[in-house]
Amino acid sequence: MTSPNLTDIGFIGLGGMGRGLVKNLLLKGADVTVFDLDPARMEVAREQGAKLADSAVEVARSARILAVCITTAEAVQALALGENGLLAALPANAVFLDHTTVSVEHVDKMREACATAGIRYAEAPMTRTPAHADRGEVNVLYGGDTELLEVLRPVFDTYAENIFHVGPAGHAIRLKLIHNYISFANVASFCEGFALAAREGLDMEKVIGIISAAGGKSGMMDLYGQATLERDFAPHMSLANAQKDVGYYSDWLQSAGLPGFMAASVHQTYALASIMGHADEGCTAVIKAYESLTGVEARLPTNKR
Repeated sequence: MTSPNLTDIGFIGLGGMGRGLVKNLLLKGADVTVFDLDPARMEVAREQGAKLADSAVEVARSARILAVCITTAEAVQALALGENGLLAALPANAVFLDHTTVSVEHVDKMREACATAGIRYAEAPMTRTPAHADRGEVNVLYGGDTELLEVLRPVFDTYAENIFHVGPAGHAIRLKLIHNYISFANVASFCEGFALAAREGLDMEKVIGIISAAGGKSGMMDLYGQATLERDFAPHMSLANAQKDVGYYSDWLQSAGLPGFMAASVHQTYALASIMGHADEGCTAVIKAYESLTGVEARLPTNKR
């Protein structure tokens, strides 16, 4: 029998992270109704036990908790706001659970809109990768009051290894943007270094081996350094998302009155790689922007053509 804490859950967005969250909700016996623009993703969720809706608004109409995990703040607002949006369709006192990595301004706007509509807003961005989501091992960063966190904890427990109560409303997205900026700046820096090393004819096995054994070692290097030099650009964390998240961070930094020279440079680096056609590849495809200038690919000797 399904726990009352896991009934009437709606989920919108079955992409890299969302599909794993839904899979684990269903494995733990949750009652989940889903919607995604991709029929193939919907079919996978149906086979796992989810109920399918014909639209995002249909999901919202009967949801006690509506989770949204899509691409951008702008996309969330387009779905949620307005007389025909999700907030208008949700039952009174339902929870709008925002798993999307969004902007600081978005969280404030959505919290106010939800309060006006008699809906409870929960910001809960995540860290880690789609592989962690598939295994039920994401980190959930929650910002808000403890009472609402306890309402959501049974849901989070189905797919999170760690649940961090970051602080009051607005703090979770702020910490997530700082985290992502540092992570993606790290990727841009080691990709630049790899491209220069390849251009100068350095032994790439020694490059990654020595950097990984010293101060240049990092979580992102551990995740993606070797794969980058093996020319694996699968979009576990897409370049488009890196550009988006660093852009939100850069805007926030400016509005906070702090200089953002590094953030602007990192954002423009990802923007250039995106313009060059690499937006749908993994974030480390940013190296291709540097390689276009050097004329040399950074790859391990064993992967030479």
